[in-house]
Amino acid sequence: MEEVISHSDKWECVTCGLEWAKEAEVEASDGPRIVKDAHGTVLSDGDCVVLIKDLKLGGTQVLKGGSKSKPIKLGDGDHEISCKVDGIAVGLKACFVKKA
Repeated sequence: MEEVISHSDKWECVTCGLEWAKEAEVEASDGPRIVKDAHGTVLSDGDCVVLIKDLKLGGTQVLKGGSKSKPIKLGDGDHEISCKVDGIAVGLKACFVKKA
């Protein structure tokens, strides 16, 4: 991921401001990755999701809570979901969406 700031004891996402300890890095497992939304529902490629809160994109641009996405694509990394919301291509964390 290119949008991460490295501090002495933690990492910080430039996009959403999430901070996590450097020791907390998870090693890759042999099985398929399971991505769950904010309510614990398992997501898969092609699902549509709804934002559960307003998300700032930097500057003055905001994605409003309740906005529905186009079909999603799951990926690796901290922002597990790639999709389009309101015509804008974004990478989202699963904790900010619910399955539509």
